[in-house]
Amino acid sequence: MAEPWFEPGTFGAWFGAIVGGGGGTLGGLLGAAIGILAPRGKCRRVLMTCTGAFIAIGIAMLAVGVYALLAGQPYGIWYPMLLSGAIFTLVMGSLIPVVRIRFREAEMRRITAESIRTS
Repeated sequence: MAEPWFEPGTFGAWFGAIVGGGGGTLGGLLGAAIGILAPRGKCRRVLMTCTGAFIAIGIAMLAVGVYALLAGQPYGIWYPMLLSGAIFTLVMGSLIPVVRIRFREAEMRRITAESIRTS
C-alpha cells in the first residue's frame, strides 16, 4: 500500500461534508431551477452549462477516485471520491435528456402560440 495522500478518516469526513453537503445542496437547487425554468423556456444556456459543469466535476472525481484506488490508497480516500463522482455524473447526466425535452416543448408551445396570434 502506498503512503496515504491524507489522513483517511479526516479526509472522508471533510470530503463528505463539503462535497456531499455542499454539492448535494447545489445539485438540489439546480434541479429545482430546472423544474421551474425549463418548462417556461428560460435560462437554457445557464441551466445546461451548470448541468454540464456538475457532470465534468463528477467525471473528474471519478478519475481521481479510480487513480487513488489503483495507486493503493486507503478506502477512506478513494471511496468518497468514487461515490460522489458516480452520483454527480449519473444524476446530472440523466437530467440532460429531460431538460432538452422540456426546452423543446416550451419552444413548440411558443411557436404554436405565435402562429395562433398571427392568424
